[in-house]
Amino acid sequence: MMSALLHVSLPFLFCVLFANTSLFDGAAVDLSYDHYAERRVEYLPLFLAMPCNCAVNVLYIFMGVYWLRNSAGEGGQSRYLRQVFALMAILYAPVQWTRLAMLRRAPAVLDQWFTLPIFAWVTVWISFIERGPAKWGASHAAAVEACSLLSYGLSLVHERGFDVALCCHVAVAVFRGLRVQRTHGDGRTRVYLQLAVLSCAGFVLLKVLDHWLARYRLFQRFTGHFWSKVCDVLQFHFSFCFLSTLTHRAQERSAARRR
Repeated sequence: MMSALLHVSLPFLFCVLFANTSLFDGAAVDLSYDHYAERRVEYLPLFLAMPCNCAVNVLYIFMGVYWLRNSAGEGGQSRYLRQVFALMAILYAPVQWTRLAMLRRAPAVLDQWFTLPIFAWVTVWISFIERGPAKWGASHAAAVEACSLLSYGLSLVHERGFDVALCCHVAVAVFRGLRVQRTHGDGRTRVYLQLAVLSCAGFVLLKVLDHWLARYRLFQRFTGHFWSKVCDVLQFHFSFCFLSTLTHRAQERSAARRR
């Protein structure tokens, strides 16, 4: 647990430090409540200014804590991979919440930036499943995460740079998920993968269609952006289910070969 906490918190603090400098002044981020379809409630404190979009972040924490404690039948490396992913989810919640409460550039940058290494960790975990504990090392994970963090530099090159980086991360994660399912999966993991990909699609589309959906009463309080966050939590959860199940089975096969 301490290794996972250290390896998540240090890059987190590194990003917080740089986000609060002028380095990302050129990054295109939204700093207005007009960006969201949910109407601000003036008499509520800032941390609940948009009650639904703010409060939904609690789900990330609950889901992260659940998977942080779920450690049945694991080796040390697989436990580390799961704990890092869970801690990423837990830390992501206050970043999003702070963005909505403050509408300042630094938390808006962090909200975008942290999305990339989260998706990259899926590919790190898949590499562990494919290579096995003997051939996998933390240096590989560090290299992938470093490249992921650096890819946010695209936001300084073009106003759609972050969108390009995010699309690449999503595409790689889905491709690697399909490949590891074909070589290591079964019917159960196929369902988990399908639900994770479907949740990912909901996460993207509902956020993009936030204002368009607000024309309908069903999406005027619980808006598209709110439901996109629910889909994001489900995306996390089903990714955990998919990767944890595959990891457990890969370890069982490895143990059987050693007998």
